[in-house]
Parts: sequence; C-alpha cells; structure tokens
Amino acid sequence: MYFDHTPNQGKDLAIDAGGRRFLRIPLRTHFVKIGEDYARLAARYAAPRVAPGDVLCISEKIIALCQRRVVYRDQIHPGFWARLLCRFVHRTPAGPGAGTPHKMQLVIMECGLPRVLLAALCSALTRPFGWHGVFYRLCGHEVGSIDGLIDYDISFAEYYHYAILAPEDCRQVCDQLEEQLGVPCAIVDACDRNVEVLGTSHDMPYPIRQLKEMLRDNPAGQGSQQTPLIVVRPA
Repeated sequence: MYFDHTPNQGKDLAIDAGGRRFLRIPLRTHFVKIGEDYARLAARYAAPRVAPGDVLCISEKIIALCQRRVVYRDQIHPGFWARLLCRFVHRTPAGPGAGTPHKMQLVIMECGLPRVLLAALCSALTRPFGWHGVFYRLCGHEVGSIDGLIDYDISFAEYYHYAILAPEDCRQVCDQLEEQLGVPCAIVDACDRNVEVLGTSHDMPYPIRQLKEMLRDNPAGQGSQQTPLIVVRPA
C-alpha cells in the first residue's frame, strides 16, 4: 500500500501521529474556480480513491471558492492605516500574510479598525519576546484564513485579482460530504507553518489535535501541486 502512492515533492507519504502511523495520499485536481460544486469535486476525485477507515481532508480554500466567498481587488481601496500597518507585518516563507495594502485593508473591512489597531499594538509589544502570530489570533482565525490578493510571483495568476475568505458552515459541509462518500471528512487550513481544522463531520474518529499532527508538515503543499484533497489512511 505504501508504494502505491506518490507524495508531493519534499513531503513524506507517511507520518506518526498520536502513537499511530498514517499515510497521507494527495489527490490532484483541476484548477478549481469560483462557483464550482464541491460535491461534484468530491465525487470525481475522492470517491474512487477512498476506502473504509480513511479520512478525507479538504483545503478550506476549495470550499470557499465553491461557496463564492471572494472579494475582488477592485472592491478594496487601501486607506492610510492599511498602507501604514502592512509595512510592519512579519513576513514568512509561507507568504506576506496581511503585509500588502489590499490585504490589510480587507482585514480592516472584516474586523473594524479599532480591533486591527489593538491587534497591531499587541503584536508590536510581544514581538521582542519572540511571540509571533499575535496579530492574527486577536483578529480571529477568519482573518488568518484569507488567501489571494497576492502581489508577488505565484503559480496561479488568478489569485492576484481576488481574496478568498474563510468558508462558511464547515461542519454542515463535512457532514454532507461524509454522507456522500462514506468516510469522515475535515476542512483544514494548512500552510508550511501551522495547521487549523475548521470543521469535521460527526463521525470523525480522531480528535482535532491528532488530525493536526497528521497534517503538520502540510502534505498538500503550498505551490502549484493542485492537491487540495488529502486521503489520510492508517498505515
């Protein structure tokens, strides 16, 4: 079973989590666009590959695109505070985060300026102690989940033109997909720095902490892999 599947470049197929060993099988899809049907995507790419005992982990970006949870660049007009605050955002290899004027303005639109200013102040005060991510924790995970509006070289140019917000009704979506596929499902927001589980179906056999451990190295990758679906299987 181990040699029947190929991991993404730089990733391992197997991982130990919670005292057990698991395989993480990436499923390659076409480039998913705004307004597609996530149930049809699951039927096309996941249904032929999942088996009893598996768990299907789905990128939150794909569900959000299907739900049309997007804001276009031309709907965002960066103001003074967005242009100022974005200069102080800590950039990581995973990307600039809110470190661009348009994305910072969208954060302000989502949270309100007072909350963003408070988060920025707390971030500045705690950064000398090595604390990172304070800004996003105070603004809320929905803000940390914002993708797109990327101003640097990327694999998919479409993501320059719009932002992708966090998906809605994650538990309901997971339950629907579990009923369709016959295996538990989870919607995850993963990058090369951390993993968040946004929702799981009602028959999920693993606790959230263990799910995050299974995906801690982001087996879906963060570039042009086009593998937003990961089948997790006990090895």
